[in-house]
Amino acid sequence: MAEKLEPAKVLYCGVCSLPAEYCEFGPDFERCKPWLVENAPDLYPDLLKEANEKAADNVSDKLQSVGISSGGADGAPSSSQSGGGTSKKEEGKRLPGGKLKKKERLEVIIEKVVRNKRKSITIVKGLELFGIKLSDASKKLGKKFATGASVVKGPTEKEQIDVQGDIIYDIVEFITDTWPDVPERSIFFIEDGKKVQAG
Repeated sequence: MAEKLEPAKVLYCGVCSLPAEYCEFGPDFERCKPWLVENAPDLYPDLLKEANEKAADNVSDKLQSVGISSGGADGAPSSSQSGGGTSKKEEGKRLPGGKLKKKERLEVIIEKVVRNKRKSITIVKGLELFGIKLSDASKKLGKKFATGASVVKGPTEKEQIDVQGDIIYDIVEFITDTWPDVPERSIFFIEDGKKVQAG
């Protein structure tokens, strides 16, 4: 006589109600993470590491805000006490891999792209960093140069303005006159793959 098989016991997530192994494919994995760390740490060991690192970062941030350094256990002054260091908030935002995200430079980049041998498009990137609405800027550019201008997403998923025609050298004066917040030293051209200052 064959052995009677027991039904498999499946652990279901308390947040999304999927089996715990499939939470990462569910609708909101971020909300499931705390539940998984608490109830199924063996399924996702990376989540447990991530949770421990976040807890350590929170503790060190609290200690730094109070003025206590976590690295000064041997009696040596830490960089925050000696005055030679900069805080993490000044350096930039931390990315998931632990790398620091660099702050974006305030610069406008103008590039000319040739298509179909004779037709060219002037691309303007970075106006939004100066607080300029790209839709308003594209309308003004279209009216000034009597061409089509539109806001599109570029290859880096950031919005940019595409203006029909070769207006690369006329556009600098128009930008500095129309928006005085944009200094001429912050405007750059892309020529032969190199960034060249407009001024």
